[in-house]
Amino acid sequence: MEPDLFTAAAEERQEKDPSSSPLAVRMRPRSLDEVVGQQHLLKPGSPLRRLVGESGKGPAGASSVILWGPPGIGKTTLAYVVSQATDKRFTELSAITAGVKEVRAVIEGARRAAGGFGKETVLFLDEIHRFSKAQQDSLLPAVENRWVTLIAATTENPYFSVISPLLSRSLLLTLEPLTDDDLKGLLRRALTAERGLAGSVGLGADAEAHLLRIAGGDARRALTALEAAAGAALDKGEQEISLLTVEETVDRAAVKYDRDGDQHYDVASALIKSIRGSDVDAALHYLARMIEAGEDPRFIARRLMISASEDIGLADPTALPTAVAAAQAVAMIGFPEAALTLSHATIALALAPKSNAATTAIGAALADVRAGLAGPVPQHLRDGHYKGAKALGHAQGYVYPHDVPGAIAAQQYAPDAVHGKTYYEPTRYGAEARYADVVERVRERLRGS
Repeated sequence: MEPDLFTAAAEERQEKDPSSSPLAVRMRPRSLDEVVGQQHLLKPGSPLRRLVGESGKGPAGASSVILWGPPGIGKTTLAYVVSQATDKRFTELSAITAGVKEVRAVIEGARRAAGGFGKETVLFLDEIHRFSKAQQDSLLPAVENRWVTLIAATTENPYFSVISPLLSRSLLLTLEPLTDDDLKGLLRRALTAERGLAGSVGLGADAEAHLLRIAGGDARRALTALEAAAGAALDKGEQEISLLTVEETVDRAAVKYDRDGDQHYDVASALIKSIRGSDVDAALHYLARMIEAGEDPRFIARRLMISASEDIGLADPTALPTAVAAAQAVAMIGFPEAALTLSHATIALALAPKSNAATTAIGAALADVRAGLAGPVPQHLRDGHYKGAKALGHAQGYVYPHDVPGAIAAQQYAPDAVHGKTYYEPTRYGAEARYADVVERVRERLRGS
């Protein structure tokens, strides 16, 4: 699609006055060789190299690709480089604003270009995970028949957010997080490059280290923070950006967390696994990331309640009441004070003795039921309160436990199919050691030993 008058005017203004564009835009690579990081995707013969025409013509043409990775690590940049370097027709859509109508228009234009001029079309679709199944379905004929070569970008796991037919017709390329060395090279290039800051200001070592820290692996944020700090330094007449200037300009670090994407589940998983592993400091780190990203405190509290039963159980019988109390508290008070309650519960669960005996017990019992090991309820345990139950033999022979010493009656409770099966295997950790002694004695009494 050709740019409209407003887009063309904006591009013309940026060409005449590059400083009108943000530093992150000005420093966008113009070739694959300028791309920072992602070297595993830029080797000779790689799909991206083939897309820009270094190979990939003829029957073994370039493949459609899906670029997957967190924000700020180069997905849009790689597509931009392809658009600049390729001799193919390049079209760009965003799943935020485009719909099936726009997709069909692009596909029809690609078919005309291929049939009339023999010109191949590359379609860059940003944030493909925002497309519905029907919208993604509309891409299938064009990708399958290679009317377009698709470059799709997503921050969410494609195995969950992209339909299987489209995924099977494309190569999935996973972008790796940028390292501090990657970002350091980018910052230093931006300081000296003519299209960057052109040597107008320097950058102190401690200020550089802080910029890397607050960038959180995000190139766009690193350049945005550098530009803001450079502007502040120049306004103060400073020749070098100081740590103080960076701290004054940039309030806080980036939180690599998408509440609607993979990070939501990855960080929550890391929180629970840190609690399970009794690493209280790691658990607090992940809790802080969730809080700082604005996660719903009720979601965090629900995960803590699950952890209390799944990983602690009877090793500390107070764990579940603590987690439930925390959930009730955060529902009433909300952030920012809820952070204190969540911290309280997280520390308590992380330092509690651990047992997954309750988890494995119900898992084993469910497995038997699903395998058909159920069988009828023993006659003496059936309901005997209704008229006619006695004639059926229901409740006959039942021994009331409170009528015997110790209140444990030696009789069969489980169906024949699972009689004698042992599901609960208590550990000797924490308070569960007492339950281990109790269950051993009770089972002996039930067997009549």
